[in-house]
Amino acid sequence: MSETATATPVLTAKDFSTDQEVRWCPGCGDYSILAQVQKVMPTIGVPKENIVIISGIGCSSRFPYYMNTYGMHSIHGRATAIASGLKAARPELSVWIVTGDGDGLSIGGNHTMHLLRRNFDVNVLLFNNQIYGLTKGQYSPTSEENKVTKSTPFGSIDHPFNPLALAMGADATFVARSMDRDPKHLQALLTRAHAHKGASFLEIYQNCNIFNDGAFEIFTEKGTKAEETLFLEQGKPLVFGATQNKGIKLDGFKPVIVELGQNAGADDLWVHDERDYYKAQMLVRMFDNPNKDGGHFPRPFGVFYETDRPCYEDVMSMQIQETIATKGKGDLDKLLRGREVWEII
Repeated sequence: MSETATATPVLTAKDFSTDQEVRWCPGCGDYSILAQVQKVMPTIGVPKENIVIISGIGCSSRFPYYMNTYGMHSIHGRATAIASGLKAARPELSVWIVTGDGDGLSIGGNHTMHLLRRNFDVNVLLFNNQIYGLTKGQYSPTSEENKVTKSTPFGSIDHPFNPLALAMGADATFVARSMDRDPKHLQALLTRAHAHKGASFLEIYQNCNIFNDGAFEIFTEKGTKAEETLFLEQGKPLVFGATQNKGIKLDGFKPVIVELGQNAGADDLWVHDERDYYKAQMLVRMFDNPNKDGGHFPRPFGVFYETDRPCYEDVMSMQIQETIATKGKGDLDKLLRGREVWEII
């Protein structure tokens, strides 16, 4: 008697959509990010029941409602802490953290740093719109200086966070940036983030068309995108410009912009290496305000840095097994009773 093998069903983006009405403002960049995540999920080879989306508080944090996977809409800034506990207990799960520039870098900034340094094998998607959208337009940790908002009517005097520089400082093992208005690029980086073994940190520029419309327009619109963005590709020279006529080379340890065919050739350019920690530090610092007077570097997008380091949950499991092997299984009742107990008769 022959047995008929049961074929694994082929999933599509629709399989990852729920019956919940998607309730973001019309035109919000979150719609595009949701669509790209739903398109990528069927390709990563993980069953739906093994995928978990955990969010904190904010517009982005509605994400778990719209993904047909397990998930949790948690508390402000603590998605990273909850995800860490889940990954420690269930290391086989594919855990995704959806957060925003307020949720993940303000009240949750401490948790974000420690998640990255511990290197849990999770994926952090940080939606950056440089504003507090859910609470109606206050300035956020990534808002530019002199930003006029409801909470800063005379302009913000805060210096903004550079999210990728923060991630590098926390020794993240995967650091990348994409945007809501480049679907193919975003899909590629979501795939790369999942493939990385360790904590992946993907910043996504996301337009809040109600409270901060056009914050990233210079990087996304056809008329300016080519001149203002630098797309990083492993092993490729740093080239940009409307006709790919500009590049970046190193003058010692200082990056400089050159005109190809005039004062430099392709062989003179800086070649991107995702494994080079020191050059990644320079790339994340290409963070000039594109509207300021004088020259400025284009804003890089892509994978800035990737390295290999043991994951927290793997090392923890190994430590537990080694301790059991040398000391035997513990006795919880005995531990709780301790040595200083007495009976009342």
